[in-house]
Amino acid sequence: MEAYKVWVRKNRDLVRSLESLANGVTWILPERFANSEIAPEAVYALLGIVSSVNQHIIETPTDGHSLASKEQSIPWALVVSILKDVEAVVEVAAQHFVGDDRKWGFLAVTEAVKACVRLAAFRENGYRMLLQGGEVENEEEDVLEDNQGVKTNGVPVIYPVNGHSQNGHWITSDGPDGKPGIISKSLEGRAVAALNRFGQNAKMLSDPTWMSRLQPSPVPPAVMEIEKPTFATIWSSKGVSGRLFMLGEAVHIFRPLVYVLLIRKFGIKSWTPWLVSLAVELASLGIHSHATDLNHRTGKVHQLSSAERDELKRRKMMWALYVMRDPFFASYTRRHLEKAEKALSPVPLIGFITGKLVELLEGAQSRYTYTSGS
Repeated sequence: MEAYKVWVRKNRDLVRSLESLANGVTWILPERFANSEIAPEAVYALLGIVSSVNQHIIETPTDGHSLASKEQSIPWALVVSILKDVEAVVEVAAQHFVGDDRKWGFLAVTEAVKACVRLAAFRENGYRMLLQGGEVENEEEDVLEDNQGVKTNGVPVIYPVNGHSQNGHWITSDGPDGKPGIISKSLEGRAVAALNRFGQNAKMLSDPTWMSRLQPSPVPPAVMEIEKPTFATIWSSKGVSGRLFMLGEAVHIFRPLVYVLLIRKFGIKSWTPWLVSLAVELASLGIHSHATDLNHRTGKVHQLSSAERDELKRRKMMWALYVMRDPFFASYTRRHLEKAEKALSPVPLIGFITGKLVELLEGAQSRYTYTSGS
């Protein structure tokens, strides 16, 4: 297994190219969306699992401390990715063996497992927003602030050698007699300090007893462990905005489970699951928006990172899936697709491509796994 990990890390571009080619080929396999064909879906799911494992290997750090910390915890992002691929096989197998009406029970169990895994990932990630349904880890952005109040975004401020700032002056460790000295921030003061350091270094080079001190023994960098916030600390310290944020994320996590349970009860042709799912999605984003506005008004420290803002935009774009879900698709979308296919069918090449695209859309629309957005 270690040899395979090394090979994947060395040939990451080749691995990704092969994965893209294999996934593209599976979409044009014969009987790709046939109700009785499980093998193509299983092949597609297997390729997805292999791709997720390879991506996890590539993104896993190879240095000792980071690797040890990663191995101590369960890779929840990888687990979520594998469950999404397995769910497609579960749906096809249930549809084949028990029928369309009874497959929703199996899908409900799968969605319940996914919800539990996402809750565990949410907790493990320090109750930060789940990115792409938990498939991408939400790494905290490092924004440092120096004692002059300047944010550095992780880039250290350039100080003089062996020195730091205090009360508007540079404090160095190479003053007279080896004691710390104060250097003015003016240009003249820095020039005099530089000359003094040059003289001290020249004296050190002329004295053989100082030669051994020119190369100090390397000191391993100190590793600062950041304690992850618990549910109690988040609930008590973040106030109303933090509680709203956690509520909004929990609503988003359970939305697919609510959707499939309503389909199981009312049927795929009912408008109730469609409308309730949309309402839950709007409620989740509304709660997040209200929590962010409350943070701005109260001046809280916690703000959304750039990755979290992109995630909220992605969730809004996922609303486009509602035009692919029944009963909206059967009532409106299919009619427009058929009109477009009929209008473009006489055009050479474009008509063929349009017909194939409509066929793929109608086939993908028939699968809950592809349209649920979970």
